[in-house]
Amino acid sequence: MPLFGIEWSIWSGIAVMVLALLWDVVLGEPRRFHPVSGIGVVIGWLERKAPGQGKVRPFLYGLGMAILLPAALGVAVWYLGWGLVRLHEVAYLVVGTYLLKSCFSVRELGRAARGVADELEAVHLDRARERLTSLVSRDTVGLSPQLAASAAVESVAENSTDSFLAPWLAFALFGLPGTVAYRALNTMDSMLGYHGRYEYLGKAAARLDDLVNFIPARLAAVLITVAAWLPGSSARRAAQTMWHQHRRTESPNAGWTMSAMAGALGVELQKVGHYKLGQPGSPVGPIKIRQAVAVMHRAAVLAFLLALGVMVIRYGIF
Repeated sequence: MPLFGIEWSIWSGIAVMVLALLWDVVLGEPRRFHPVSGIGVVIGWLERKAPGQGKVRPFLYGLGMAILLPAALGVAVWYLGWGLVRLHEVAYLVVGTYLLKSCFSVRELGRAARGVADELEAVHLDRARERLTSLVSRDTVGLSPQLAASAAVESVAENSTDSFLAPWLAFALFGLPGTVAYRALNTMDSMLGYHGRYEYLGKAAARLDDLVNFIPARLAAVLITVAAWLPGSSARRAAQTMWHQHRRTESPNAGWTMSAMAGALGVELQKVGHYKLGQPGSPVGPIKIRQAVAVMHRAAVLAFLLALGVMVIRYGIF
């Protein structure tokens, strides 16, 4: 039934986005069952069935995983949404809110980073390193306080792309099926997209993840730059650093957001043996982690408004 001349199907999409954001702000992550954890279980099961020898067979197997699993989950969610709408609009709102919330995180990203800052301020370096494992995949053993703080800031910046902006854009453009498919591919990349044992098995997932995040990563860097206009950060320095240093990372996407954040905070971010971003010799500490979280939160507000704007344009509401 139209409301203010706009079909309910359009309002329901906006309502799901708003309710999912409120869930994240007030409640955080789902505790009892997290759909992304379920996706991880499926990926783990498929990984155990993968061929372990050679290069071609693991790559082809991984390519099949990277295409078929997100596609299958997207189709399943489409049918689920179709059934829920016919059952009752409220049923779609409840389940849709739950699924969308499960595919993004703002509060937990900030909480995890602030936890590292808390331990560093308390001079509990071992605990800071342990907390850092929830944010980064690198080996945290032996990291100095400055390198631990740098890793936390890097994670906050890089995850601005896939923790909230990309899922919101996927929802605005492709609805819940697209969001779940995106999260499945991104989860596969986080589990398998590394050199070493999974290099060929996870190569397709890593490359496809780079592709789908190509535009969101650059948009996230711009949003970080805009968010740096407020006191405590520098938008001009963020823009300059982003433009000149985004190619320093191996990833075609991560360098954009990390260099923007380094410039915004006026610090040097470093992963030993891989890259240095930002202002040489400018140390990173707990205060800078908290400033990075503040910039990320402002960027998240902008990202949410951007996604709503995309949805408005998509449906031609005005």
